[in-house]
Amino acid sequence: MQKVQTLLRIEEKSPKEAKEILSNLGLNFSEAVNMFTAMIVQEGGLPFDVKVLDYPKISYEEAQKKIQNSIDNMTITSGKDADSFFKELLD
Repeated sequence: MQKVQTLLRIEEKSPKEAKEILSNLGLNFSEAVNMFTAMIVQEGGLPFDVKVLDYPKISYEEAQKKIQNSIDNMTITSGKDADSFFKELLD
């Protein structure tokens, strides 16, 4: 099959890391790009899910506060405490 030359603009750090990983897989960068483009054609789109998260990014500290707030406001109406649950599970 005839090859064409293409110019790609990618993040400066990415190709070096990618080439090391690909080398360990026995591939070079051009072979990997050819595989990727073949998969796009085969799948009729990207060969993986592309998603937009529908929630805002929050810091680790904010997430911890939200989790703790949820725990503090929990009302237990049924169930067992963890010790009893695991005792029964492991016995």
